[in-house]
Order: sequence, then structure tokens, then C-alpha cells
Amino acid sequence: MDLIELSWPAVAALPKDTPVVIPIAAVEQHGHHLPVFTDSLLLGEVLRRAREPLASRVLFAPLMWLGNSDHHLDFAGTVSAAPRTYLDLLNGLAENFVQHGFRRLVFVNGHGGNDVPGRQAVFELRQRHRQRDDLLLLLATYWSLGAKPWESNPALQQRAMGHACEWETSMILRLAPQLVGNYRAAAPVEPGMPFSPASRGWITRERTAAGHIGSPHLATAEKGEHLFSVFAADVVGFLERVVRWDGRSWNG
Repeated sequence: MDLIELSWPAVAALPKDTPVVIPIAAVEQHGHHLPVFTDSLLLGEVLRRAREPLASRVLFAPLMWLGNSDHHLDFAGTVSAAPRTYLDLLNGLAENFVQHGFRRLVFVNGHGGNDVPGRQAVFELRQRHRQRDDLLLLLATYWSLGAKPWESNPALQQRAMGHACEWETSMILRLAPQLVGNYRAAAPVEPGMPFSPASRGWITRERTAAGHIGSPHLATAEKGEHLFSVFAADVVGFLERVVRWDGRSWNG
């Protein structure tokens, strides 16, 4: 079900154990060859594919395109909510649905920069509602739900999501090839984080002059279709678990 297609009485009449999905993405630079709306386009397509199997059991809120992208602000076209502003935004969105009586709230994320504030938001929400053992508050990034797409498609070279990389470029080639620039000319930019396993503060221009991280020159539309299929199946499986939760237990 799409929230934007329902009247308020129809929303009010829904069972309050209906999971509410709040999609969160971004508008930010994606190298020389991909559009700034890449994260939002990709998350939108993953969730479009996930909707049908979930039928009337899950309520989907509109995609939130404003993300936490301060680390990309050295590149034109990036639009960002600062980290603390973004935390307040996510907390406020979730509180709206809690006020309307919903008990299972899921942020489905499509941008790496949203991960840390998203985790913090669900942590803070739980502390504010610590007497409510009937609440399930979750943040899930669609490419981090357990899939290893290279195992079912050995043509994939990367082993993790990068930025405007083999994976994202392949997916945009599948979804909107007219928006893709000369990705074959993009030299590989190795991922990795010096000082790991420590968590290092960083901004994107320290890691890449062009704006991408990974190997966009390896992208194909065929790889993109495979990635969409794998990630959508992961989201469906995850939301099925949310639907099945017994409403109180730690393990579900």
C-alpha cells in the first residue's frame, strides 16, 4: 500500500501492526557519469519491485530524498541535511507514525551516509518509548541485508557497494541508461579505509578527485538487473520477518 494514495480514514483503519516503511535516500554527486538523484532512483526501483509480493501487508511512505550528505558538499549538486538536522528529521518522521498508533517502523535506506544517523535515530526512539515493548524500530540498508550478488553472478568484480561504482552504474544502466555518461572512461578508485578497524572521519574529496569510488568501467545493464533482483528479494525477505514478528519478543 502507498500512503500517498490513501485517505486519512483509510490510514486510520489499518491494523496497527502493519509495518510502515519509510524510504530514505539522497541527492548528491555521483562522479562524472551518474546523476545526483542516483541513490533515490535506485532505492525507488528496489522498493517498486518489493511492493507486489508484500501486497496489502506493508504501508510504504513516500521516499525521503533529502539525506545526510555533508561529506559530498565539495561537489556541486549535492543537497544535504547536516547530521543533527537529519537526526531530528528521522526522529520526527517516526514519531508521526507512532502518534498514529503504528507499532512497526522500518527505515529502508539507500545512501551510505544515512546509515549512522539512521541507527542513532532508531536508538533514540527506543529510549524515548522504553515502556513500549510492542514497538519494533528498525533501520535497514538494502545492500546490507545479507546478499552476496557476486556468488550468483561471478561477472561482478566488486564485493561491496562503492559510490558511482560497478554496482550503482550497472543499476542505472538498467534503469535509466540515458542518464549515464562516459562510465568506461572512469578510472578505478580503490575503496578501503586507512586506520581500519578504527572509524575515521572523512570527506569524499580526500578519497577521490572525480567523485566515484570503485570500478564503474566494469558496469553492464545485465549486472544491474541481477543486482536489482537480488536486493529486492532481500528487502522482501526482511519485511516478511517484520510482518511475522510476534509483537513482543526480542527474537521475533
